[in-house]
Amino acid sequence: MQEVVNFGKSHLLVNKEAFYDPRLELIINDARAELERREETYDVIIGDLADPIEGGPCYQLYTKSFYELIVKPKLNPAGIFVTQAGPAGIFSHTEVFSCIFNTLKQVFKYVVPYSAHIPSYADTWGWIMASDSPFTLSADEFDMRIKQRIEGENRYLDGKTFSSSSTLCKAVRKSLNNETHVYSEGNARFIYDHGNAYRKK
Repeated sequence: MQEVVNFGKSHLLVNKEAFYDPRLELIINDARAELERREETYDVIIGDLADPIEGGPCYQLYTKSFYELIVKPKLNPAGIFVTQAGPAGIFSHTEVFSCIFNTLKQVFKYVVPYSAHIPSYADTWGWIMASDSPFTLSADEFDMRIKQRIEGENRYLDGKTFSSSSTLCKAVRKSLNNETHVYSEGNARFIYDHGNAYRKK
């Protein structure tokens, strides 16, 4: 991982300055171990993880036990957890997206799936946001908070864009509502080849 960070500092000019922001604390470690050892709690935890691939390093970070025993205790009372959740297209969302959504529903009171087309993946990709507090932020309030917190203007994201990203098509909504699989270490789903059907362990 250190090699990836060094490469980013040297070659990715678009966010190079972020590495030198005094607010950044960069820790290279196992995510689960890092959360377990820390005593503080957080307003937001973001799981920008590698895909759940059989034999890969991250599939255990999509399980109910991880969400329930590691993530949730580290959130403040109104805290939010966000995770990437794999392909979410009309043909690919049942690989892992739907069961990650259902798994988070077993742990948090409020769970919101959202998606966006990612050209380099040639598909729609999904993320899921979860909390024990309701998500009540309007598009206008979203824009106001962005304006208060950043300099300049986002090229992509604003309140309306985020609101629209959480409006999934009918077929995907139906699958998510009907999903019963709960992701666990012994009953995981994996992404094998992009767009192919899942395989149960």
